[in-house]
Amino acid sequence: MSAPQLVVHRDKELMAQAAAARLITRIVDAQAARGHASVVLTGGRNGNGLLAALAGSPARDAIDWSRLDLWWGDERFLPEGDPERNVTQAREALLDKVALDPSRVHAMPASDGPYAGDADAAAAGYAAELAAAAGPEDHGPVPTFDVLMLGVGPDTHVASLFPELPAVRETERTVVGVHGAPKPPPTRVSLTLPAIRAAREVWLLAAGEDKAEAAEIALSGAGEIQAPAAGAYGRSRTLWLLDAAAASKLPRALYPPASA
Repeated sequence: MSAPQLVVHRDKELMAQAAAARLITRIVDAQAARGHASVVLTGGRNGNGLLAALAGSPARDAIDWSRLDLWWGDERFLPEGDPERNVTQAREALLDKVALDPSRVHAMPASDGPYAGDADAAAAGYAAELAAAAGPEDHGPVPTFDVLMLGVGPDTHVASLFPELPAVRETERTVVGVHGAPKPPPTRVSLTLPAIRAAREVWLLAAGEDKAEAAEIALSGAGEIQAPAAGAYGRSRTLWLLDAAAASKLPRALYPPASA
């Protein structure tokens, strides 16, 4: 378990640009070290803002996109191409603009896909895909992701792990179907906390005043069942990337003044 580190930026636009630059560097370093890299994407306004900033960065060409594996932390269980699906939004923001290897883009199953509308079966299928990609060096049923990104919800949810619901309590499976989510759509597929914690680095993104209370709760020692964001951490690094509004309720002692 890595203790959280905080970086606070002036506003959400600067946060997105800085996070995109940080991600480019991390991917390039991983590819230089091992020949490939793996990243878990997140949806929502902050995740998509980061992808749009990356698409607009001249430095994006430093990445060898053909040697990058992309996974997702969660997905809305909706038909293929639905505008609310995270993968649809990611394609629009970035993926259709770069030369990815389609076989290395691991989208979560759609509701009209091979699992006939069964979110639990879709979750099991994605878990199997993760397990197939894991090697002996990963010491578990998921690859050791270089970076796993998560948006933080106003209720402290991450991926589709909501406070007190069964999915956040899961300790054995790596992917689960989520039913009765408190925000639409109610049916989703999500990585679990054990899968999230397989990542080398976990980055939590929060911008806006509506995220301030969530950040305060998650970083104040709350339990992961009540505050799922508190249970999201990486093997070597856990990084909270915030704007000033999202950090407004945090004690300044938690982060260096120079990061603001």
